[in-house]
Amino acid sequence: MKIAIIGGGIGGLCTAVTLQKQGILVQVYDSAPSFRPVGAGIGIGSNAMQALMDIGIGNDVFANGYELHSLVLQNEKGKPLKVASFSDFSKRSGQKNITIHRGDLHRTLMDALAPGTVQYGKKCVFVEQDTEKVTAFFEEGTPISADFLIAADGIHSPIRQKLLPESKPRYAGYTCWRGITDNNGRVEEYTSSELWSTKGRFGIAPMKGGRIYWFACINSTARNPLYQNLSPANIAQLFDHLPKYVPDIIANTSLEHILHHDILDIKPLRRFVYGKIVLLGDAAHATTPNMGQGAGQAIEDAIVLGNGFKRFKDPQKALKFYEDKRVARTAKVIRLSRQIGAAAQIRSRPLAAARDFLFPFVPSKLLQQRLKFLYDVELE
Repeated sequence: MKIAIIGGGIGGLCTAVTLQKQGILVQVYDSAPSFRPVGAGIGIGSNAMQALMDIGIGNDVFANGYELHSLVLQNEKGKPLKVASFSDFSKRSGQKNITIHRGDLHRTLMDALAPGTVQYGKKCVFVEQDTEKVTAFFEEGTPISADFLIAADGIHSPIRQKLLPESKPRYAGYTCWRGITDNNGRVEEYTSSELWSTKGRFGIAPMKGGRIYWFACINSTARNPLYQNLSPANIAQLFDHLPKYVPDIIANTSLEHILHHDILDIKPLRRFVYGKIVLLGDAAHATTPNMGQGAGQAIEDAIVLGNGFKRFKDPQKALKFYEDKRVARTAKVIRLSRQIGAAAQIRSRPLAAARDFLFPFVPSKLLQQRLKFLYDVELE
């Protein structure tokens, strides 16, 4: 059996690793001209770490990551509203929550692949299928055919939009800057934190090597020209109402280490499998980043799909297994993450005051219960 994967991001590479370990012939096609380990920091929850352990690369990923013990939510003055411990979730899965540079995760996945697995400069523009095979056509080069094709080509997936023209990215109502800089003792070890205000939200987490990863979100219209191409000092001014260390961190981050994007997701889909074409990762269930589950859910996809092919000789049963395990779970993540973002980005001062007053009284066990489904994942 030959499987083609369109997209060399986390989901595509992790799927290739999983399938190759089962002896399946896999080729990855990526639109980038070459391997470029770019991006900012990301969180990998203990649920995704368990999935990575299952395919034998979890320890390598953990070695490049930084362990997190807790998340502290604060008001705009830095007063704690709630401290969420990751210990219960870690005990349940047996793994830790970590932060890692996206590029380091990419590199670890690449190192686990057979040489020549990924072909670059292959932008897929069209796919077609019949009862025997599926064929991918590229902007440049010869078309390729395979028994199955996995579309792991991101939130703007042209393959998904060809299959489902109505499934387009939807704007969450806020735009976001993300950066990486040196810690210099400004962030507590093993602890991530967020500050919520009506003028914007700021989050920060330590990383390996004495670095920190930060994000800064502000409510805005989509593609607002006011927020394009800002300097670090300009971005810092938007958050100068927060404690002094916040604008200081932003202003002292090099421009080349800052990314800016509007926050998008897609409406949950009812299916991920369309004949011989399988949607995976952001192409199937792009979510807002409020739960730190974007990469994690793509990793889970990869392992579940691989386990389906391992468990069933009939490929159609394998694909049904994948769909049954992933559609409802990822839909729940999309909906809950969007709700969390809406609560964190409240613009109304009276509503924000009510939220900040009531939140400390919400039992931690209630919050953990709501997130329990994340860590009770079944991959097989």
